Amino acid sequence: MSTGEKFVQMFIAIGLFFGVVAVILLLTQRLRSRTGELIQSAAFVLPAVLLICVGLLYPAIDTIYQSFRNAAGNEFVGLDNYQTIFTDSALIKVLVNTAAWVVIVPLASTAIGLIYAVLIDRAKFEKFAKALIFLPMAISLVGASIIWKFVYDYRQTSDAQIGIANAVLKFFGFDTYRFLQEQPWNTVFLIVIMIWVQAGFAMTILSASIKAIPDDIVEAARLDGAGGLQLFRQITVPSIRPSLIVVITTISITTLKAFDIVRTTTGGNFDTSVLAYQFYVESFRSFNQGLGAALAVLIFVLVMPIVIYNVRQMRKLEAR
Repeated sequence: MSTGEKFVQMFIAIGLFFGVVAVILLLTQRLRSRTGELIQSAAFVLPAVLLICVGLLYPAIDTIYQSFRNAAGNEFVGLDNYQTIFTDSALIKVLVNTAAWVVIVPLASTAIGLIYAVLIDRAKFEKFAKALIFLPMAISLVGASIIWKFVYDYRQTSDAQIGIANAVLKFFGFDTYRFLQEQPWNTVFLIVIMIWVQAGFAMTILSASIKAIPDDIVEAARLDGAGGLQLFRQITVPSIRPSLIVVITTISITTLKAFDIVRTTTGGNFDTSVLAYQFYVESFRSFNQGLGAALAVLIFVLVMPIVIYNVRQMRKLEAR
């Protein structure tokens, strides 16, 4: 399809949208009773509900259904796909890797963001320092992965190094290291990439929360003789607790969906695969629809409690 045809389709879609809205307005403008108001509300809400059903609910239900089918999707196999996930040694390794990502990334990113936000708070170079750590957030995960792939680049110790990590090792007299291939530390080095990206997000949210702490509380604590560490433990952290929870849960959800970093750096080789990437492998490379759907359902089950908890905390934060 040419670019011109795509533009024509886009304009047709926009025209249809405005046409449907105009028809709804014309049909409902004369309805003045309470029943008429309900019809008006239903007329505007119904298209959105239909779109949600078609674009969200139906695929979700179909994925759950497919997770109980075989690889070709034409035979019912019960819980076999879920049993495979928790018994196959390769998939157990995927679960272990995913657990490592979900535990390390949120805690490390939040800790780095919090410490950084406290250290630069009200400093002369605060804006520049914030921009510096927030910059990775502006880069796609694929771009960040390519950058770090150069950082981890491996060459023989006797050769000239283009990777910063191995150049540093060689400078201090150590042999060069295969950062992306040596197990199990290669998973940790991939996790570092996600922490590098997410620390800026954590810093931004937490810095705003720190600035919202009333000055009189901080001054009163200082008059009582509280030092910097006591202020941090007894004033700063308790005051920004809702924001801390929101940051940790949000990064946890992002980490559970991590795909780009593994795909770009190792392609899931050397025991570095995670759930989201394994779903892609099973569904679109191995064409095992049942197992791929079961992995997708497992990700959904793991994400949902975090999403619900996150929404509740955000409501509490907004109510303050």
